[in-house]
Amino acid sequence: MIKATNQAPRPPYRIFEHTADLGVEIYGTDERDLFENAALALFDIMTDSRCVRGREERAIVAEGGDREEVLVNFLREVLYLYNGEGWLLKECEIAEMDGFHLRATGTGEPFAHDRHTVNVEIKAVTYHRAQIHRTAQGWTGRVICDV
Repeated sequence: MIKATNQAPRPPYRIFEHTADLGVEIYGTDERDLFENAALALFDIMTDSRCVRGREERAIVAEGGDREEVLVNFLREVLYLYNGEGWLLKECEIAEMDGFHLRATGTGEPFAHDRHTVNVEIKAVTYHRAQIHRTAQGWTGRVICDV
């Protein structure tokens, strides 16, 4: 969910160049916002998220040894919703989070061939060059996806 700020709006993510893969830099006003925007970025890249309805909820749980590992594992769980269940994410809300685990709720619906398109198929989220850091504007994260 993109949150309003007093500053000029900045997209919640951008794609960056990476050999044979897809790099995504994600932004958030705080850590929770960063993780929520990361999940939404994956689905926004894969499909036209404006066509996805928030009809059903899914629980998403991830853990790891540090923030970067939690982010990658979280995005892997989110990606499994599509690759494993054929389900598209519309919204994501982090309910609990610390440096080693998180619990979130995703809202969306099953993929429907008559209403949804696949723009880019993301096969996996990798640990390669995964980063999270605080900036003067909030939080920034980077991940590399296999496409």
